[in-house]
Amino acid sequence: MSTMSAENVQKVVDVLNKARSMELHSIQQYMNQHYNLNDKDYGKFAANIKRIAIDEMTHAENFAERIKQLDGEPGSELSEKVKKGQELKTIYPYNIELEENVIHVYNQFARICRDNNDNVSAKLFENTLEDEQKHYDYFDNTNKHISELGNAFLAKIAGTKAGTGDSKMGFVQALSHNDA
Repeated sequence: MSTMSAENVQKVVDVLNKARSMELHSIQQYMNQHYNLNDKDYGKFAANIKRIAIDEMTHAENFAERIKQLDGEPGSELSEKVKKGQELKTIYPYNIELEENVIHVYNQFARICRDNNDNVSAKLFENTLEDEQKHYDYFDNTNKHISELGNAFLAKIAGTKAGTGDSKMGFVQALSHNDA
């Protein structure tokens, strides 16, 4: 941090807080979807979205910790309003768009961190991007299955258990354990 001026630090803290607000929105959005999908008896979909929300919680906390290391104050506002009452077939395209935006923005934020002599924060964005890409891939793959296979695919998922009530594992961690 000795190579960072106060101005550099503020620019990095600003992008970390913007990223945190995006993560806080994703958490709220995905948990809302989780509850709705579980209520509609699409437990497997609900479970995976809950696990992705857990990943987003980790990201939000990582950003907050880095902000504190830089003597900043983590924000708590959401980047946008949660969209409620989404139908199943609109959830995945919506989430694809959210993740595409996050990937685009976090790549820019990593560059801003490097340009302001903070490779630690840049690396945090790069590590987070790996998870966000996995989220994007899941949403995209599931959306393709819903679009191409339609009701046959949905019938296979209907009635499945969410089964993540006791799980502390996020989606990316569950993938590595073949549990997603």
